[in-house]
Amino acid sequence: MKTLFILMAAIASISLPLVSDLNSDELKTPESIFDFTMNDIDGNPIKLEIFKGKVILLVNVASKCGYTRQYKGLQNLYSKYKEKNFVILGFPANNFLWQEPESNAKIKSFCSIKYGVEFPMFSKISVKGRKQHPLYKFLTSKSSNPLFPGKIRWNFEKFIFNAEGKLIGRFHPKIKPEDRRIVEILEKEISN
Repeated sequence: MKTLFILMAAIASISLPLVSDLNSDELKTPESIFDFTMNDIDGNPIKLEIFKGKVILLVNVASKCGYTRQYKGLQNLYSKYKEKNFVILGFPANNFLWQEPESNAKIKSFCSIKYGVEFPMFSKISVKGRKQHPLYKFLTSKSSNPLFPGKIRWNFEKFIFNAEGKLIGRFHPKIKPEDRRIVEILEKEISN
């Protein structure tokens, strides 16, 4: 009985934040990807709004996947267009057959050494299931993404946003980054 009393007193002493204690960013419903703050591969918070004005290719990645070689195509795209207000945002995820089991530090090293990745990489997140990150809930929901909704099918699924943050394309993982359909969208948007 005494243990139960101590446990109840400990629970009562826990201070939970009141709704009024939360900042407005934590309360508002996201309207674009620019409303999200994500941790980069080193754990530093990055507001995605810093990418406003750039054409964005957002992709979930993994190091031990049959599509992992797409890192080379992604880096080639980035190298070709980065000076023209284009950026790639890579989000490692371990959701498909445990194909990204490594730590953020190992992922960063692998991408840099094996593929020369220079585009921004972010901390590992979940892109599907019960622990799906809010960014990917936003990307896959019919209410926030009526043109391209649906579950993430596998590693290396690609989303393209225009400079205003509007989603303008979504591509199956098997579609390579250098595919003409992706390149045509990028070149059209970059020239605007």
